[in-house]
Amino acid sequence: MGFRDRTFDLTICVQNGICAFAVDQQQLFREAIRVTRSGGLVMFSSYTPQFWEHRLEWFEIRSAHHLIGEIDHQATGNGIIVCKDGFRATTADRPSFEKLAASLEVIPRITEVDGSSLFCEFVVP
Repeated sequence: MGFRDRTFDLTICVQNGICAFAVDQQQLFREAIRVTRSGGLVMFSSYTPQFWEHRLEWFEIRSAHHLIGEIDHQATGNGIIVCKDGFRATTADRPSFEKLAASLEVIPRITEVDGSSLFCEFVVP
């Protein structure tokens, strides 16, 4: 990100920000920490497995309108949506959020919200 170090009190990356863009999730966490002031809050979210059917339908609609490539239904499943053009959307579950946080020595609070979203938040040291 092109922001100066310690610029924000709150940094948020929701749903597809961590899962649908070809980014290194650990680097994304590092960048969020870098641009957030000490004592500031960083929040990430991903989809829960219970939300799978809704999420897949959302991608199918976008594919039908040619906003993304055709979905490869044979390769799609287990929280991962794969398009024939190479696009790939994943999910971050509780263990992966915990592992990312531990690797950067932050203590996460992980909360599921209404069966659709998993939030990982932590205070920047």
